[in-house]
Amino acid sequence: MSARALARALATASLLGFAFLAGVAFPARAGPDAPASAAPDPLAQPALLPDIVEGSPAAKITIIEYASLTCSHCAAFHAETWPSLKKRYVDAGTVKFILREFPLDPLAAAGFMLARCQGADRRDALVDLLFDQQKSWAFAPQPAAPLLALVKQTGMSQTDFESCLRNQDLYNSINKSRDLAASQLAIVSTPTFFINGRKLTGDAPIGDFDKILTPLLQ
Repeated sequence: MSARALARALATASLLGFAFLAGVAFPARAGPDAPASAAPDPLAQPALLPDIVEGSPAAKITIIEYASLTCSHCAAFHAETWPSLKKRYVDAGTVKFILREFPLDPLAAAGFMLARCQGADRRDALVDLLFDQQKSWAFAPQPAAPLLALVKQTGMSQTDFESCLRNQDLYNSINKSRDLAASQLAIVSTPTFFINGRKLTGDAPIGDFDKILTPLLQ
């Protein structure tokens, strides 16, 4: 499946259509026999997509989140846990936070493409908006219109919207980054976090992060 086909699908397909395309464009998620341990250094991966860092680049603690924009657990984390995590650790300069794209379906890939097309300094703002408004677009019978309406709030035109979704290199990079993370880091669900290499899965509450981060900060 090409980026151009994705753009056409987004314009015309229903959720049923996207479910079909997901089986074509994305590999099956790893099963229970997937390796349980991550690579020694989860930061070590080819620079297919440059990391966008929130917080101080000099922070000694790194949290990497692998997320999908159509994942309700990811949206729950960003609504319920991320504000406290950001205030306590990221804004304080003790933790740097990196979100990496791990789309579970073509619609999530489209959302991430649009976020990348915003530019490095604005990507995370659109990611936050898409998580905040997830119910309005990710589960809509015809997602193109509400998705376009959201990105227009950021100043993106319909022409730029359509051009971004036809960016084959960007589409390939998002797919390849996801495949590498799945194979090298044994990621089978979203959200998945790595806290200085320690793996944490699910929309964990702030207390779970406190338990891991407190000893690292001492």
